[in-house]
Amino acid sequence: MTYNPDLLDRAKRHPEKQKNADQPMGKKPAWIRVKAPQGKVYGETLDLVKGLKLTTVCEEAGCPNIGECWDKKHATFMIMGEVCTRACSFCNVATGKPKDLDQYEPLRIGVGVEKLGLSHVVITSVDRDDLPDSGADHFAKTIAAIRFKAPGTTIEILPGDFRGDLDATDIVIKAKPDVFNHNLETVPRLYPTIRPGARYFRSLRLLQRVKEVDPSIFTKSGMMVGLGETREEVAQVMDDLRAADVDFITIGQYLQPTPKHAAVDRFWTPEEFEGLERLARAKGFLMVSASPLTRSSYHAGDDFEKLRAARSAKLSAE
Repeated sequence: MTYNPDLLDRAKRHPEKQKNADQPMGKKPAWIRVKAPQGKVYGETLDLVKGLKLTTVCEEAGCPNIGECWDKKHATFMIMGEVCTRACSFCNVATGKPKDLDQYEPLRIGVGVEKLGLSHVVITSVDRDDLPDSGADHFAKTIAAIRFKAPGTTIEILPGDFRGDLDATDIVIKAKPDVFNHNLETVPRLYPTIRPGARYFRSLRLLQRVKEVDPSIFTKSGMMVGLGETREEVAQVMDDLRAADVDFITIGQYLQPTPKHAAVDRFWTPEEFEGLERLARAKGFLMVSASPLTRSSYHAGDDFEKLRAARSAKLSAE
C-alpha cells in the first residue's frame, strides 16, 4: 500500500467521515481562484500566531482568503482548542475529544491582538458540547482580556449555539462584544445532513436573544450556497433572520474540503450573488456581503465600519 500523508491526516482529523463514500471534487470555476499565501507580512503574521501558540480558523478550516487576509495582518482566532465535538459535513476543523481548556489562552489572545495592532478582531471557537456552559465563560474572559490589552480594538465573536442554553448565551452577551455573529450555515431542510448537531430554530433563537438582552450589539449571521438549496429557501432564511432583527448577513460559496465532505451541488455565479445581495438589502439588512469568496470574517473590520455608519444613517432618518 502506498503511503499517503494527506489521506492519513484526513483520517486523523475526520475519523467520523472515513465511512463516507468519496464525493467527486470537480474543477472550480474561474471566479473561485485565489492566490497562494505569500509575502513578508503573511510570514510575520504566521510567525506571531505560532510564537504565541494561537489557533486560527483561517488555517484550521482551510479558508481560501488566508493569503489576502494575513498579508493585511487580519486573522480570525479560534479559541478552546483545535478539536470540535461536532461533525458537520461541510467543515474542515478536526473532530474528536477536545483537551481541557487552556486558562492562559484569553491573555495570549489579548497579547496577539495588541501585537498585531488590530483595529477589529474576530474570535470564533470549536463547539465544546463537553463543557457545562459550552465555553461561554471562556469567551467572556477572552473578550475581557482583549479589552485589557487592546482597549481600542472592536470585537466580533462567532460562537456556537451553546446548545440552546440562554443562561450561557447571556454570559457572553453581557461581556459586550461589538458584534455577535452566529452562522445558520444553510437552509433548514439540509440541517440533518449538513449540520446534524445543530438545530435551525435554536440558532435563530440565540440571535434573537442578543437583541433582547442588549440591543446595542450588532448581530450577524452567514450561510453557504452550493449545497442543494433553492433561491426560495435562501430568501426564507433572510426573512427568518430579519424577524430575529439580525443586522448583517454574509453569503458565500461552499467549497468542499476533501472527498469525504459534502459534495458541491453547484457553483453559484457572481451574477447570482449580486442578485442575492440586492434581495437581502431589500429585506432590510443594514449590511450585506454576498460573493463567491465571502466568509464570515472576510473584510470584517471594513464591514464593521460600514455597519456602524449604516446604523447611524438609519437612526438619523427616523
